[in-house]
Amino acid sequence: MTTPLSARTEQETRALDLRCGVPQILMCPPDFYGIEYEINPWMSRDQQADHAVATRQWSDLRALLEATGAKTLLMEPVAGLPDLVFTANAAMIYRDQAVLARFRYPERRGEEAYDETWLQARGFRVHRLEPGVYFEGAGDALFCGDTLVAGYRIRSDVRGHQQIGSMFGCRAIPLELVNPHYYHLDTCFCPLAPGRAIYFPGAFDEYGRRALAQAVDELIEVSEEEARRFACNAVVVGNTVLTNTGCPKMHAALTNRGFVCRETPLDEFVKAGGSAKCLTLRLDGEEAAGWKTAAHGPQ
Repeated sequence: MTTPLSARTEQETRALDLRCGVPQILMCPPDFYGIEYEINPWMSRDQQADHAVATRQWSDLRALLEATGAKTLLMEPVAGLPDLVFTANAAMIYRDQAVLARFRYPERRGEEAYDETWLQARGFRVHRLEPGVYFEGAGDALFCGDTLVAGYRIRSDVRGHQQIGSMFGCRAIPLELVNPHYYHLDTCFCPLAPGRAIYFPGAFDEYGRRALAQAVDELIEVSEEEARRFACNAVVVGNTVLTNTGCPKMHAALTNRGFVCRETPLDEFVKAGGSAKCLTLRLDGEEAAGWKTAAHGPQ
């Protein structure tokens, strides 16, 4: 298949941005976003999102990201795929490679073909895990230094994380998620930099908390109240941390450590179980990924 001219041009621009160190973030406009089904405890078809407000909140998040110096790349929204807006779940990025999601719920499986087409057209080498293995992208797999911290049971399978560890030759630590409200890892854990992360302890069992303490030098606890405001579902760009509103304690803790915190209302997306991180996929690698120190990205 011939790559469309627009995609080739965007691929060339991406390669230039990578060489210049410009953070790159994939987003999808919320044209068709809504609560059309219920696949996590946050979702209720009786509590619909206000489309006009959701559109404004998404646009404000995008503007805030670009104000940090990040460049946002857009995926075309598709009717009938309301959760395509949550691009974090599309894939896990490793240098110029992408491990494509295989969604557990049938309602989201239609997203996979669009995600694969978009990523391939922009020069990523796309991998699929073995048949029957569920994996929900950067929602459940986040690098903290050289370690891949991975959530399993509610959405992703532990076998997938083992496959990814073997595929890229990295250490993977699977953590069982035990609270259905924190069904993806990125709702309860956010690496800030190599060896430093925020997390909500109540999302993990005792083993998971011990494993995190051994793998991450500094773990900053988030209260249950702020975890329910999706404090851990943050986007980190350089030393700037972007979140939903209502996370003052976490912001204070991060400010004391030299981070710059920004907030923007995202309540219409919380209704679907998502917030800032869910709405974004970092295409050049998260700030905390140890492999970012090496050359990476499509050339």
